[in-house]
Amino acid sequence: VQLQASGGGSVQAGGSLGLSCAASGSISRIGTMAWYRQGPENERTFVASIDHKGSAEYAESVKGRFTISTNNANYRLFTVYLQMHSLKSEDTGRYVCNVDGQNDFGRTFDSWGQGTLVTVSS
Repeated sequence: VQLQASGGGSVQAGGSLGLSCAASGSISRIGTMAWYRQGPENERTFVASIDHKGSAEYAESVKGRFTISTNNANYRLFTVYLQMHSLKSEDTGRYVCNVDGQNDFGRTFDSWGQGTLVTVSS
């Protein structure tokens, strides 16, 4: 399973950015798609997730500002989006997507992408 993230960039505080992460490969079923923020010490902090039923969860720090969604309409291409508004300097970091599910051979997978960099300047 391959994950390709895009949409990062630099923005001033109060601005907005949209991220996307496309999962492709041997995917039979998606479980949960999530975004994490990776800090300078490579520590990962949970940002948001959405499961196969469309149920979303958010970190307290982003509730009301970020929205996670998916578009699994394309055959074999599963995409998760993160719309970010009212960005703050503490939102700065590399946003990495994580996807788990089941592949075509019935085995579970848990994949991480390379991520995309978001820089918020005050």
